[in-house]
Amino acid sequence: MKEKFLNILKSINREGIDKLILFLDKTDFYIAPASTRFHGAYEGGLVEHSMKVYEILSKKAKESDFEFDEDTIKIVALLHDICKLNYYKVEYRNAKNKNGDWEKVPYYTVDDTIPYGHGEKSVMMLSEFITLTNEEKYAIRWHMGFTEPKELYTTIGTAFKKYPLALLLFEADLESTYFFDI
Repeated sequence: MKEKFLNILKSINREGIDKLILFLDKTDFYIAPASTRFHGAYEGGLVEHSMKVYEILSKKAKESDFEFDEDTIKIVALLHDICKLNYYKVEYRNAKNKNGDWEKVPYYTVDDTIPYGHGEKSVMMLSEFITLTNEEKYAIRWHMGFTEPKELYTTIGTAFKKYPLALLLFEADLESTYFFDI
């Protein structure tokens, strides 16, 4: 999965992508889970989730009435959750095994050393390596869509109207999460 992910990233024609790839290699991105317990809560879950979002978003973009740059699709789909690198830690707790005996089992916890929000943090982190278009910034920032606090719904709706890719990324992320990342 890592090799396929990297091949797609390397195909992006954007200054700084090579530095971003080197950075990812120094993190836990390729072994990190996608969440603590909701979806992709296993080693490598983040890369699998990102690849599935890319697959879904690519299809949605091609079937839509809008035209999107292929590099933009790759960036927003594959890197929308870059904020999750070095974010999860493994801890242990006691749980009964199938024989009813107690044993220590691993589980994921959150260790948020950069408390800057979710989509905002991904935009910030990516901007340290590559220049994002406004469309990419909005799509990544609002990819959580209506799972954001209800006070932001008007803002989210406005962003979706201005940048339809943001809505498509939200949909692709939801579909990946609820239909595939179990």
